[in-house]
Amino acid sequence: MENVWNAKLPRINEPAPDFSAKTTHGRRSLADYRGKWLVLFSHPADFTPVCTTEFLAFAKSHERFQKLGCELLGLSIDSTYSHLAWIRNIKEKFGVDIPFPIIDDLSMRIAHDYGMIQPGASDTSAVRATFFIDPEGKVRAMVYYPMTNGRSVEEFLRLLEALQTSDRHSVATPEGWCPGQKVIVPPPATVKDAEARARAGYEYTDWYFSKTELPQAEAKPKKRRPR
Repeated sequence: MENVWNAKLPRINEPAPDFSAKTTHGRRSLADYRGKWLVLFSHPADFTPVCTTEFLAFAKSHERFQKLGCELLGLSIDSTYSHLAWIRNIKEKFGVDIPFPIIDDLSMRIAHDYGMIQPGASDTSAVRATFFIDPEGKVRAMVYYPMTNGRSVEEFLRLLEALQTSDRHSVATPEGWCPGQKVIVPPPATVKDAEARARAGYEYTDWYFSKTELPQAEAKPKKRRPR
């Protein structure tokens, strides 16, 4: 069975596995998010402490994702009734509304299709998997965390802006890049271009390593809300 599921694992820059499922906001399918970015993330179980901290962070950052044209969609191998009870408990105990849908995946079909079930961790719970799906429905990034350790929502926001910047300007972003910082110019592909790189007007280190600033309107960092 493990080999069958491994053959279905999603790959970067390939179409995300299709789905249609019950959620806490009614039925949702991958097609519903066409034209937008989507962060699809799984959690091991409802009513667990680490998952609760993650949902609180995602909820508090929901508007920031939406301003970037991105929707959030959670998933666990629990029923809609369990999800609803957990959402109500979070509201009661922490005073936070969960504004995004959570998929009911009791059959584990979606979890298996996305490789969220890791036999080394658990055969019945999804690990902390996160998928960035672009407006064309392609997987652009995948991040896996173990059940014991929570994810960084701030890092996901940073990565989303980096992906969008790379798409918009055909550039790469260096380690830890944030809006307003210089980006990396793709290396030249011919001898002629390599020889000309030093005179191209970039921040030049060597023929394969040059940086540049984005136009001011793009480079201006967005204001961050206090957390």
